[in-house]
Amino acid sequence: MKILRASTYKRMPWKNGGGETVEIAVFPESASLADFDWRVSMATVASDGPFSSFPGIDRTLSILQGNGMRLMIEGREPIVMTGETAPLPFPADVATSATLLDGPIVDLNVMTRRGRLAHTVRRLATDHPQTVDGTAEATLILCHGGAVRLAAAEEQADLAAGDTAILEGSAAVTIEPAASAVGFVVTIDKPAA
Repeated sequence: MKILRASTYKRMPWKNGGGETVEIAVFPESASLADFDWRVSMATVASDGPFSSFPGIDRTLSILQGNGMRLMIEGREPIVMTGETAPLPFPADVATSATLLDGPIVDLNVMTRRGRLAHTVRRLATDHPQTVDGTAEATLILCHGGAVRLAAAEEQADLAAGDTAILEGSAAVTIEPAASAVGFVVTIDKPAA
């Protein structure tokens, strides 16, 4: 279990220069925006506009803070996303733009290289222990609100709001909230055949 504290995340400009992203984790660790296998980041969206295009990448977007936005993804009906909306998967290489509903938002972006890896993102709001099956190549647990204690095999770790744990291998992890907590569980694995 590798623990990443919110204070250590890497800040960098968006690929299209329109804002700033906070990179939580990337694999391989030294990968750039052009050659990562997977990447998990947060971005503040302060104005309407287009999304950066990432050829050959699949993306899932979730709203962490703010009132939400309307996404226009080429080939789909517009969708309104809020903090209560389920994480939305879509190709990162189709024309996509956003219109803010009422002020800036912060979103969570999970991206994997199509054909090499696949991912799922699940929002988890809980006030009791939950066990997450750890059969993927990598499982990331982001504590978004509150605090949680993680227990996997012989390891334990405490996550405060904003912290992330990365688990590799096949150990299940138990997530125990301090009271009530909101988090995201990201699994990254080889694509289904």
